[in-house]
Parts: sequence; C-alpha cells; structure tokens
Amino acid sequence: MTRFLDVRLWPVGGPLGTGVNVNQGDSNSYVGLGLNQLLSDIRGRDVLLGVHGFNVNRADGVAALSNWESLLQIGPSAVFVGVLWPGDSIRLHGLDYPEETGVADEAGHLIGPFLDQNFGGAASISLVSHSLGARVVLSAIASMKRSVKRLILMAGAIDDDCLTAEFQSVVPKVGEISVLASMKDDVLAMAFPLGNLAGGILDVGHPWLREALGRGGPSPTPDNFRPHCEIPSNWDYGHGNYLQVDPPPPVKIPVPQDVAVEGTDPPSSEDGWQSAWSAAVTSTRFE
Repeated sequence: MTRFLDVRLWPVGGPLGTGVNVNQGDSNSYVGLGLNQLLSDIRGRDVLLGVHGFNVNRADGVAALSNWESLLQIGPSAVFVGVLWPGDSIRLHGLDYPEETGVADEAGHLIGPFLDQNFGGAASISLVSHSLGARVVLSAIASMKRSVKRLILMAGAIDDDCLTAEFQSVVPKVGEISVLASMKDDVLAMAFPLGNLAGGILDVGHPWLREALGRGGPSPTPDNFRPHCEIPSNWDYGHGNYLQVDPPPPVKIPVPQDVAVEGTDPPSSEDGWQSAWSAAVTSTRFE
C-alpha cells in the first residue's frame, strides 16, 4: 500500500489539519501507518513525494496517487510517499478555487517543516505535483531548510512566472526543475485565469491575467530548468490525464521516457495510457 502524509481534517472538504498524519492505503482501505515505520521505510532511500491537485477529496486522492505509484518505475533504492491536502469544498464543488490557493500555501507550510524535522535519514527528497498541488510543493520547499533533488510540476495551476517571481527563493534550493505542460489543457485555459481574476491577484503584486505554468511552461525559465515541457498538441492531453482515480492500464510505458516533439505519435493507444506516460516521464526525470 502507498504511504501518505495527510494534512486533511475531514474526508471531504473542511479545513486544514493542525499537523501531519502518517497513513497508508489504496482504493480499498486507508489506515494508520505510524511515523516510526515511515522513518524506517525511507531511511537511506531517495524519497519522491507526490501531491494531488484542486477539488480532490481524501478517497480520490488516495486512489489516484496509489494507482499512479503502481505505474512509477523508480527502483528499490527509492520510495514514493503521497501527500493529501484539503483542496476541495464540501459545498462549492470547485467554485472556491481562489480561496483554495491560500489553503495550498498553508498545507505546504505544514509539510515543509515536517520534512526538515523527520526526513533527515532519507538519501534525498524530490517532489512531484499535479495542478494546484504546485502551490503545495513550492510553499513546502520555501519553508524547508533542506535542499530538494528534483521538482516536477505537472499541469501547474499557478502563474507561468512563479519560478522567477513569487517563488524565486525556491529555485536555488532545487537541483533540477521539470514541468509537464499541455496547450490542450482546457481547465487551465479557462478556469485558471478566471480564478486568478476572482482571487484579486493584484493584492500580491501579480498582473490580472497570466498564462498558467501547466499550459505553456515557465516564462522566463530558471537556470536549473530541464526542457522539454510541452506535450504534443496532437496527443490531446488534458488536465485530468496526468493522474486518474480509476485503476491504471496493465502495461507500463518503458523508461527512459521524455517529452516528445510536436507531431510525434502518442506512445500507446491503450485506454489510460496518459497516466502511465506521466509516471514514466517522472520516473525518468527523478533519476
């Protein structure tokens, strides 16, 4: 079963918890693991923490991240740990996006110090996120004293200049930064700019509207950015393709796997290949 750090208070919606709980689970069960067992599991190993995005309840977060872990190919010297945070609403069903950006930041501020305090025995720490989970991981790194080996931001629901503006202090703490982006991401094309506008983004010094990181990649790019990031448009790769709640396809996509150039054929025709591909690219860039 997948190991989890959980900063939720409720299974659906609700506020952020006051601390970090350590659990394990999959789509069938979710139970306590205990901090001592987790610290034993990560000792001397390269840790990859995966964070889900916006509007995901606990059960769906557990299912999506545990399914995705089964598609990763990171070897026995590494261990995956999922991160669950309350980026969903019990009433608004996705309309509370501007408010949830603050929750994402606060979740990161809980997770970062926890990693500093408890993950000293790990050989390295890397983070991968989906959607608004980008804010969680960037805020976590900003709160950490320890450096991060790899940072991979998939479909980032955050401004495309975040790495050189709002979170520029994070960049020197990271060995290598990767982004997976798609211009076919209609969620980021429409909801993300409107969410920024409704959230009064000028209050924190940003322009009214910027492109999402998960659409066209970072602009400008930091020195430790690893190209390429733009998924071919003929793949029709959407916002929900990176992670999926349903069980994954039975066949993994071989690694090494990287972002192909425009016009390249998709790597598979099998249903659900997209999440297998995102896992393969993450596995490749995690090394």
